[in-house]
Formats: sequence, C-alpha cells, structure tokens
Amino acid sequence: MTAGAPDPCGERGPGVGTSGGELDVFLTGQVFMDMIFTGLPGLPPPGTELVTDGLGSAPGGIANIAVAMSRLGLRTGLAAAFGDDMFGAYLWRTLAEQESVDLAYSRRVPGWHTPVTVSLATDADRSMVTYTRPLDLSADSLVASPPSARTCFVDIDRPVPDWALAARAAGSLVFADLGWDPTETWAGHVLDRLDDVDVFLPNAVEAMAYTRTSSPEAALDVLSRRVGTVVVKLGSLGAIAASGGERAAAPALPVRALDPTGAGDVFAAGFVFATLKRWPLRQRLQFANLVAGLSVRHRSGSLGAPCWGEIAAFGESGEVPAADLAQYAFVVPHIPEAEIGRGPDSVTRAEPTLR
Repeated sequence: MTAGAPDPCGERGPGVGTSGGELDVFLTGQVFMDMIFTGLPGLPPPGTELVTDGLGSAPGGIANIAVAMSRLGLRTGLAAAFGDDMFGAYLWRTLAEQESVDLAYSRRVPGWHTPVTVSLATDADRSMVTYTRPLDLSADSLVASPPSARTCFVDIDRPVPDWALAARAAGSLVFADLGWDPTETWAGHVLDRLDDVDVFLPNAVEAMAYTRTSSPEAALDVLSRRVGTVVVKLGSLGAIAASGGERAAAPALPVRALDPTGAGDVFAAGFVFATLKRWPLRQRLQFANLVAGLSVRHRSGSLGAPCWGEIAAFGESGEVPAADLAQYAFVVPHIPEAEIGRGPDSVTRAEPTLR
C-alpha cells in the first residue's frame, strides 16, 4: 500500500495533562497488567513446572481498546484508576508517554495494588488467572463532566453512565460493546440499554444469546430494530452489519492467528476510526477486519494493535495474495506519508516489561 495523507499522529504529544482540544474518543474502565505465557504444550499438572520462552506483557482491560484507537491516530482520552505499585507505574508510563493516551481524567490510587491477569496459552485453548483487590472508586466516578469528544465508548454490561448520556446529549456518538455473561442467563433487560447507544458491536455468541436466536443473521435483524448501527463480529469468518436499511458483510483478513487477545477491541477501534471517516458500511467492516487481523499476528495483547506503519508494511509484504489485498485499496490514501516505504522493521511499539 502507498499513500500521501498527513500523519494523524504527527502533532500529538504525550497523553498527559489536558488534551488541548476535542478528543476523538473518550472511555472509562479498568486497566489490568496482562502477562501472557505462550508456547505451552498444555497446562502444568499439579506439583510440576513448565518452562517456556514465550512471554508477552502489556496493558490489558480497557487499555486494549485505548491503545488500538490511539495507534490509528485517534485522540483518545481514558479515565481509569491505577495502582501506586510497580505495575501501575509501568501502565501509566506506557499509556501516557509511549502510546499517547490522554490520562487527564485518570488517577493513581495510593495503597491500591494494580489488577493482574496471567494468561496461559496453549495450542488448543487459553486459561487465565486474575488478581484484583476491591476499590471504592469506579472509573465512571472520575468523570464529573465529560470532555468534548466526537465519540465515546461504553460497556452495556452495566447501565450507560451519566457522563456518556451527557456526552451523547452534547453530540457525541456512543459506541457500545459488552462482555461474557458469567451467569449465562443473558438477561433481556440488558438490551434495553441500547436506547442510549448509537452503535453496538457484540460478537456472534453474545448477539445470539441475548436475542434468543439461532444464527448471527437473525440476531442482527433483531438488534437492528433496537439501535441505529449494529455489527456482529464473526471471528475468523469476518463480520456482518446493519445500519438503517443497509446491510453489509466482509470476510476476515486471511492471516495465521497467533494470539487473538484483544482482537475484538482492535476491531472496535477500526470501526470507530472508519465511522469518523464516514466510509460506507462495508468499508468500515473491511477496515475493522484489516486491523483486527493484523493484531492477531502478534503474541502481545494490546501492544499487538497495529500502527499505520504496520498497515503500510503489510500491504507491501506479499503475505496476502494481490487479489485479496485489492479490496483494501480504499485505505491507501489514508496511510500517513511518513510511513510509506519504511518496511516492517521500522514499526515501533511500547516495550513489554519482560521479553
């Protein structure tokens, strides 16, 4: 891919202090320290030890989507609580100084330990262990009034927060996702929260469970009657969407997936970017699939989210046949000029705590 657009990241400084202008996206949530062990033949039996040379460590939780959005050049603001321990310092520094996420609404909490998730990834599956301590301070409570932002991103596992309602009333588009229901009751009242949402991005399992349907297409039909734009993520099969009376579908990027951690968040970031560009619905899906596909080629969680340099380098790598790559030609004019011809080795990423 070649291009000539101005670098959307070029005028951004570190994301500390105030943003100095309107944000592209604002969000709240919990940040985790993610440690991902890979290359394991299986889980260690009791009383044994496994040694592996695969370890990725990165900001996790809400940081997955914040990093993905910032790497696409979106001015991203995040409200979150950070521990005052070593991991909290690493997460703050990585997000603010290396990933240009605006943390003006975030806070370091004295005496609170940073939540940690350890993921054990095998060829067949993945198991996780999370350490977290209660905190009498929600991320939403950090936002007395929201900053000016073109979009905001929420999770409808809980009611849409007051700050997002205020942002929507002021003209922001509200994008929403939701997580796995550990009770597997899939309570129907959760979908009532879509009244306060403009764009909804569930995966196929979630969409079918909440709508009591037997196919992603049927779930899309039900959800499209409740919210203006709906995207149902199909994983390796791509995604389908409805917006008003329009329908669209797009296949996934044909690459070998090494680690799907955070891919859904990267997809969402791509869809937000494409929506702000006012691209047609199918192109929004294609771009979201493109960046999500690039992210799964790395074993690094949030730090696997692609920058524009990687998007440009991938188009020149020959990894995907020209016939498949042609459908992404519309992206070419939007690749920053500074990223063209630098090659994949020029792509910079925040450093993990361990390698």
